[in-house]
Amino acid sequence: MEKRVKPIAESMGAKIIMSCDVTKEEEVKAVFEECEKVYGKLDFVVHAVAFAKKEDLMGRFVETSQDGWNTALGVSAYSLVTICRNAEPIMNEGGSIFALTYLGSILSVPSYNVMGVAKAALESAMRFLAVDLGKKGIRVNCISAGPVKTLASMGISGFSKMLKAAVARAPLGRNVALDEVGKTGLFLASDLSTGTTGEVIYVDCGCHSAYASAEEMDILANNIEL
Repeated sequence: MEKRVKPIAESMGAKIIMSCDVTKEEEVKAVFEECEKVYGKLDFVVHAVAFAKKEDLMGRFVETSQDGWNTALGVSAYSLVTICRNAEPIMNEGGSIFALTYLGSILSVPSYNVMGVAKAALESAMRFLAVDLGKKGIRVNCISAGPVKTLASMGISGFSKMLKAAVARAPLGRNVALDEVGKTGLFLASDLSTGTTGEVIYVDCGCHSAYASAEEMDILANNIEL
């Protein structure tokens, strides 16, 4: 955090920089108590945390350990429930909470394994939370971005292949840019999205909507005999 997160946060004028283990309720509670002291009420919260053990992202999914399963779902999915529970009391009416997810929640993606299950759980939790918090006018959504180069993604085996596969399949013929994901976050955090909740918004240049490009179909057809 000292090396990477703190300099970025300070460059943006952040008033609070705290470490937080999202699997520990007391640490999450402490963060929002500090937010209330400094900011009073909150307009939006971004859930951008995920983790799985490296050995559970490699090889066959069927080899996933129970401990690895619990870790991935606890950090990556249940944490949204914990965060919403602690954020709700200090959220402004009409506020927004959104989380980051990925196409691996609905498709089997090589080397994504248990993280795909965690993202599926995250999206399902988001819909239930949207109903609960909607009674206070708080919106809850997910952004499903295409593969982008981040510190976390570079730890995924075969990530460079994921980037190329997304380009081949996307109707726009390219990968999404980080600022395009950011603009979608801005939309969800702002009053422009007051009628949007319980949604997974895809920002992946259309990759999720295409079965395969014509070029991919040709390659598959030439390499498979029926």
